[in-house]
Amino acid sequence: MSDISIDALGQAMGDYSNHEKIGFDLGAFVGDLAFEEDSGSEDISLEGLQQELEECESDEVVSNILSSGAKLREYAKGVENNLRKVELDSIEDYIKESDNLVSLHDQIRDCDSILSQMETLLSGFQEEIGSISSDIKILQEKSMDMGLRLKNRRVAESKLAKFVEDIIVPPKMIDVIVDGEVNEEYMKTLEILSKKLKFVEADQAVKSSKALKDVEPELEKLRQKAISKVYDFIVQKLIALRKPKTNIQILQQSVLLKYKYIISFLKEHGKEVFMDVRAAYIDTMNKVLSAHFRAYIQALEKLQLDIATAYDLIGVETRTTGLFSRAREPLKNRSAVFALGERIKIIKEIDQPALIPHIAEASSLKYPYEVLFRSLHKLLMDTATSEYIFCDDFFGEESIFYEIFAGPFSVIDEHFNPVLSNCFDAIGLMLMIRIIHHHQLIMSRRRIPCLDSYLDKVNISLWPRFKMVFDSHLSSLRDANIKTLWEDDVHPHYVMRRYAEFTASFIHLNVEYGDGQLDINLERLRMAVDGLILKLAKLFPRPKQQIVFLINNYDMTIAVLKVS
Repeated sequence: MSDISIDALGQAMGDYSNHEKIGFDLGAFVGDLAFEEDSGSEDISLEGLQQELEECESDEVVSNILSSGAKLREYAKGVENNLRKVELDSIEDYIKESDNLVSLHDQIRDCDSILSQMETLLSGFQEEIGSISSDIKILQEKSMDMGLRLKNRRVAESKLAKFVEDIIVPPKMIDVIVDGEVNEEYMKTLEILSKKLKFVEADQAVKSSKALKDVEPELEKLRQKAISKVYDFIVQKLIALRKPKTNIQILQQSVLLKYKYIISFLKEHGKEVFMDVRAAYIDTMNKVLSAHFRAYIQALEKLQLDIATAYDLIGVETRTTGLFSRAREPLKNRSAVFALGERIKIIKEIDQPALIPHIAEASSLKYPYEVLFRSLHKLLMDTATSEYIFCDDFFGEESIFYEIFAGPFSVIDEHFNPVLSNCFDAIGLMLMIRIIHHHQLIMSRRRIPCLDSYLDKVNISLWPRFKMVFDSHLSSLRDANIKTLWEDDVHPHYVMRRYAEFTASFIHLNVEYGDGQLDINLERLRMAVDGLILKLAKLFPRPKQQIVFLINNYDMTIAVLKVS
């Protein structure tokens, strides 16, 4: 039963109590609530009524019934009639749809049968899938095994193919080695032959193979043929180097270097022949370069201008026989004995090309020896640099350079040693020392060490000679005969002028080098000339003349030194 509002019920009861015409009392209301089968009961219990009323308090249907004033009994009968009608209508609808329900029942049964069959099929499929999964696993294992076998076979095939390729001797290779000309194709074929020879020698398994017994004799024949052919080729090129007026550097760069693999091949597969080629090249270049430098030196000697002799010393009197013997020589050349002058240009032109003798000779030019010295060593540096690089690139050996240049070094020494022992030009010797210093720097910048020992040797030989010549000037001042040197003239003495120019020259040559040993020698020279000039001053009879003489000489010396 739906709940009814207590307030609404109370309100209704109040309204009925206030309106007597309705004749409503509690007993009647309660009687309306009772069911028919309970109507005969004499004792009606009201226990739980309040609870039921509270439960029906919120029931909308009961509220509507009470508000409309209808009796519950009548309302209940109406509801019962409606239910019966609905029930009858439902029965009629069920009867009408009975055929459809039967058909639905049959369809459901058929579906159930089909589902049962499908279940049976799926169970079979499940069993088949399990079997297939097992088969797939077996196939996977077989596939992995086959893959491993295939990989092993491919590795074996690759090794076998490489073995066959490395050991087989193609007919084309035989034709090229035996009948082909030595060219780029021949070089490539030599490389292939070299790989085959190395393969045969390096692999122990190959040496024990039966295939090698068939191939080895043919490979040996090809090796000997190739060695013989390239040896003849190289020898012909070396003969070309000996021809007059041959440009050696062009022949080396454009011809020999193109075939430098021949040397590598001979090193690896024909050591004895390689040593023969090496010896032939050394002998050829030694003779060619020696002849070249000998001819160049002979041409340079014709251009030499002698500057000083053993008599050209600071403290020697001008009327000495050695000086008079040069009376016909131009004054500008005589002044170079003690003054640096234009000779300093040789340092600024240190990296200029070497002199071309026949051009200078045609122009009737003469040069101090340091100019010829620079030109000779410039040619030596350029030739040595080119040959050193070529030997390292072509033969792969730096030591071969020193064997080749033993001849040229000997030719230069044969020329230079006599010149040095007869050189009395102190300024020229110092200029040569500076030239050697700059040449060492040039070779260092080139990163070519092949001339290091030679240039050191020349430098070591120049210093003692310079010291000897310098000491000769020093001794000439200390041992000078003041009576022959004295002139009754207070003007600067020619000895003092020589000293001033000589000292200024060496100061100028020592500016960038700071040679302490040279400074010490110049100080010794200053003390010697100072002692000499004081002795000459004392020969003047009057003190005033002595003072004027000294002032004039010192003033001239200071003036010359300032200019330097």
